[in-house]
Amino acid sequence: MKIRILLLALLLMTTGLAQAERIKDLASIAGVRSNQLVGYGLVVGLNGTGDKTKFTGQTLRNMLVEMGINIPPGTDPKSKNVAAVSVHAELPAFIKPGQTIDVTVSSLGDAKSLRGGSLLMTPLKGADGQVYAMAQGNMVVGGFGADAGDGSRVTVNIPSAGRVPNGATVERTVQNAFNVGDSIILNLHNPDFTTASRLSDAINHTLGKGTARSMDGSSIKVNAPRDPSQRVPFLSLIENLELNPGEAPARVVVNSRSGTVVIGQHVRVSPAAVTHGNLSVTISANPEVSQPNPLSQGQTVITPNFDIEITEENSRMFVFNPGVSLDEIVRAVNQVGAAPGDLVAILEALKQAGALRADLVVI
Repeated sequence: MKIRILLLALLLMTTGLAQAERIKDLASIAGVRSNQLVGYGLVVGLNGTGDKTKFTGQTLRNMLVEMGINIPPGTDPKSKNVAAVSVHAELPAFIKPGQTIDVTVSSLGDAKSLRGGSLLMTPLKGADGQVYAMAQGNMVVGGFGADAGDGSRVTVNIPSAGRVPNGATVERTVQNAFNVGDSIILNLHNPDFTTASRLSDAINHTLGKGTARSMDGSSIKVNAPRDPSQRVPFLSLIENLELNPGEAPARVVVNSRSGTVVIGQHVRVSPAAVTHGNLSVTISANPEVSQPNPLSQGQTVITPNFDIEITEENSRMFVFNPGVSLDEIVRAVNQVGAAPGDLVAILEALKQAGALRADLVVI
């Protein structure tokens, strides 16, 4: 069976021209980013699928004390309807107090399921320890499980984690560098000197020479107005400019599990001769049973008998000429009937020999 090879870069080049992309798809503004929040809370209202851990009982006890309910010392409030959970969310840039964000809730103990539970008020903190949002609401769990009386259990998806849509209310904003200074920095998602140069040229061509300059292969500095009312439409204009990004470096990506191979269009192979062959060893066991004669008081004896068969396919050799192209590589590999594992071995051998002019990534 031939190896499945996705010639993505080759198909793109058949159009004759590279596809132009917007700056907003290639770069982001330095300092304008989301922030991660995390918290610890309780989910209640479970149908007997909660925790049995001690820290869950301790958390429940502390919560009841805060509400003015006194529990006798040494009492462990064991409730199967409560689960200790971690709550995490992502705080987007420019979000304001009073707006809501989604939160993800995950069990910390041995709760079987969070289905049907409700998250109690949980403060969400940032890396600085400050509270930026408060989370509370009914859980939405995509998984479920069922138990039988004989101990068997069936689980679909993950019932110990879920989400609360719009479950957290933002209480504090995060300051950023959007309105600071008379310039902004655009950082490329994929650093590339060619793309950085073309991006600054596109901005200078539209807004005038000297507006933007490349700082390195990843960052472009752009002069921007200080007034926020002018800076917003200014950036709106910039992010919708289009340019042809630089071509990706030569790279071969091999997924050894699925057998999928992606080869970039600039991959080249130096002159090299490759031999390919398989050796298979088959061992089969045919035990022989020896029965004693009647009334001989003997014992049945089993004698193992192993057959070993070695099969070696004829080695196949093919030659890569100087500067061989992508389609020639694919044709040569498919002609020898190489399997995914064989292809990985061939590519690694070419890389070690210095004949593969590309980065080899095996996932």
